[in-house]
Amino acid sequence: MDRYEKKPAVYTAFSKYYFFAKMLISAYVLEKDYIPLNPFNNWEYFMDDMVARDMVVRGNNNLILLADELWTFGPIADGVFAEVKLANSRNIPVKYFSVGKKISDIHSIENSELIFEEELLQKFEKANIFKEFGM
Repeated sequence: MDRYEKKPAVYTAFSKYYFFAKMLISAYVLEKDYIPLNPFNNWEYFMDDMVARDMVVRGNNNLILLADELWTFGPIADGVFAEVKLANSRNIPVKYFSVGKKISDIHSIENSELIFEEELLQKFEKANIFKEFGM
């Protein structure tokens, strides 16, 4: 293993409801030989509101722009939806994964298997959501 070899970076997008899995998700990405850009590991949850939330969102958006790929984990939240929209607009590849309590619970899923959180479904029309995910 070359400790100085540049590896592709992955922005990890997942719901606040899976905050408990932040280290597990990063471990999964590392095991796949990518470097995780995990927003919950960078700033916890909105930096505990020590700065304006818009500043954290801007930081997340910049991490997406630095990433080679964006991977979603678990149900799609409204924030994840916004992150996928940004990735799609910049032609950054997006992949989908399950999430769980162990690394072995995580596996690749198809866009047809995606679950959308109720908050997202209340904010946007389903057709617009599905379009963004190629459904």
